[in-house]
Amino acid sequence: MLKNELCEHHIYQLRSGRTYQKKISGNAPLYVRVTANGKRLEISLGRSIPIKYWSKTTKRMIGRSNESLQVNAHIEQVYFKLLECQRQLNLEKKAITAHAIKTYYYRDGNDQKTLVDLISYHNRVMANVIKTSTLSHYFTTEKYLLEFLESSMKSKDVNLIDISFEFISDFECFLRKKSRLNHNGVMKHLTRLKKLINLAIKLDWLIRNPFINFTIRFLKTERDILNKNELIAIEGASFDRTCLEITKDMFIFSCYTGLSYIDIQELNKGHIVKGNDGGLWIRTKRVKTNILVKIPILDKAQMILNKYAKHYRLISRDAVLPIYSNQKTNLYLKEIAGKLNIQKKLTFHVARHTFATLITLSNGVPIETVAKLLGHTKLTTTQIYARVLDDKISEDMRIVQEILNNNETN
Repeated sequence: MLKNELCEHHIYQLRSGRTYQKKISGNAPLYVRVTANGKRLEISLGRSIPIKYWSKTTKRMIGRSNESLQVNAHIEQVYFKLLECQRQLNLEKKAITAHAIKTYYYRDGNDQKTLVDLISYHNRVMANVIKTSTLSHYFTTEKYLLEFLESSMKSKDVNLIDISFEFISDFECFLRKKSRLNHNGVMKHLTRLKKLINLAIKLDWLIRNPFINFTIRFLKTERDILNKNELIAIEGASFDRTCLEITKDMFIFSCYTGLSYIDIQELNKGHIVKGNDGGLWIRTKRVKTNILVKIPILDKAQMILNKYAKHYRLISRDAVLPIYSNQKTNLYLKEIAGKLNIQKKLTFHVARHTFATLITLSNGVPIETVAKLLGHTKLTTTQIYARVLDDKISEDMRIVQEILNNNETN
């Protein structure tokens, strides 16, 4: 069986042949010695460390420097990984030898997997599984990870086994220094890193989960929506420039259907169907989640469909609305907000939230129905929108006041 010195770490001074001597730099490579049934062998940990900071007693680096903490954390991870190798051999009822442990450690002779290996695997495999828009978010997280490695660790890659709680915390601090990232933005990048780590564990590329003691917390934020006056102002606006007029109509269409930008962009004639009630419905799958949504078309949404039924930009397409590119749409929405003196940042998220709150929930539509209209699979997602508007509060309290006045009169 394995002896207590299973993970006894040694510094060897490297020289040709079987003798070792101190390197000129004062550094020496780090090895782990595995002893089983009286036989032993060494496994390189793939790094060199300053000999003067090495403790022969504790078999760890001395001090609290970043290098010492990282190396010692790496040693602990190697220790637990080797214990896991022993456990796997026991479970498979295989002979426990130093060579068998080393084989398991390197996964049949393969080098240790790295973060770049993991990212490459994820991007290659997930390219056909998740949406392009979702994958693009991972590309952004990857960019930040590589920047972090370069600036904080002076490296272009890192072994997965070296990703520790400290690594994650340092990456979080790095992200927070990015001026354009708010708290939730930082948490989203950490969430994607956590998903990558979970993938590595499923692939048996990593034994211990460095996120086990790390908590990801999102702050609750108020979702911007239009109030009644703002919606009326946009609906009633008329613009000489065609691009602004079209963009305004696309935005209003979203306010009365709850469809996102990409869902409007993908909307075609086949998605407009006749419902059991005899009216026209939108029946489509959300691009983001592939969830089926069925939305009765309100009169104001139908007016926009009619307005653009024979628009020149639709002649050679099956589309029903002439929506511009996402970049141009956002630019035009910003211009519209400026012209109408609306202080909120207009986006299709705002339009979708307006549909959920001002158009449906505030008019008595049950939250379960709204969830179906929005394509939510969890009611808790819809509950984010279930806030009471000031106008509704005012109307309810007016009714209370009338009741009180009547009681006093009687």
